[in-house]
Amino acid sequence: MPDPALIPPIPPSLPPTVRCRRCGRPLHDPESRILRLGRECRGPDDSVRVLPGEQDTLPGL
Repeated sequence: MPDPALIPPIPPSLPPTVRCRRCGRPLHDPESRILRLGRECRGPDDSVRVLPGEQDTLPGL
């Protein structure tokens, strides 16, 4: 059994690269990653929409 001090540490997993659907550049902004569109490629119709609506109550509340 090798000495634990000699075992190399496991590298942390890297987040997957998300690229823009229009230009192919890597995206870093969370909103851009969700939409898969960079800020420069995004138009007014490509914004994040939050739709209000009724939600079911959680059981037990």
